[in-house]
Amino acid sequence: MGELILDLVPVALGVVLSPLAIMALVAVLLSGRARTNGIAYLLGWLLGLGGLLAFFLWLFPQLAIRERNEPPLWVPVVRLLIGAFLVCAAVWVYRKGHAHVEQMAAASSPRDVVAASPQLPGWLHSVESFRPGRTFLLGVGLFVLNPVDASCAILAALDISQSEVGGTAGTVVAIVFVVVGTLPVAAPVLYVIIRGADAQPALDRVRTWIAGNSHVLNAALLLVIGALQLEKAIAALL
Repeated sequence: MGELILDLVPVALGVVLSPLAIMALVAVLLSGRARTNGIAYLLGWLLGLGGLLAFFLWLFPQLAIRERNEPPLWVPVVRLLIGAFLVCAAVWVYRKGHAHVEQMAAASSPRDVVAASPQLPGWLHSVESFRPGRTFLLGVGLFVLNPVDASCAILAALDISQSEVGGTAGTVVAIVFVVVGTLPVAAPVLYVIIRGADAQPALDRVRTWIAGNSHVLNAALLLVIGALQLEKAIAALL
């Protein structure tokens, strides 16, 4: 069980350090319905993470993933494809963030600085008008439809399904994984519920920091996860 937990640590961090999800959450918490929309977003994120993990934990045993104590050929192939995708995603995230830094360094006027600064995606500005139902769907969609977060959930299900732990222990590990992956969303929501309007300055600082500094950390994390999956895939194929 200890080895399984260690295998899941980088994958869990890949879910925890999801900049788009946190930036969307900040936009939700700065809207007029901060408390209700924040709770709706949290429930949507929880359903997206827990539902996707549960689905693949059900699916992989149906595919005889541990047949004859050896995984079938498609298992290392899946790891290989996801690993390659995450490595490419790491390069893309780093280059995009580095380009913003270079643009800001070359800016010669306040207008250039504003133009070069990382901003929220345009569609997130409409969050202000969202009602709880739509915000709930946003929380679900930002996990399920985000290829990086979805890949991490699939890899977690794959590691748990291939482990030697029993069914109860595997369920406990899966629950802990979901709880850890939900913390970065739950913590700001609880903060807003407790502090109300006084939470806005802190939320603005979080959004600014994530927009300007998270690219290096996320690129490194994606690179580590991708490299680990490639190593596992290649070892299984050889």
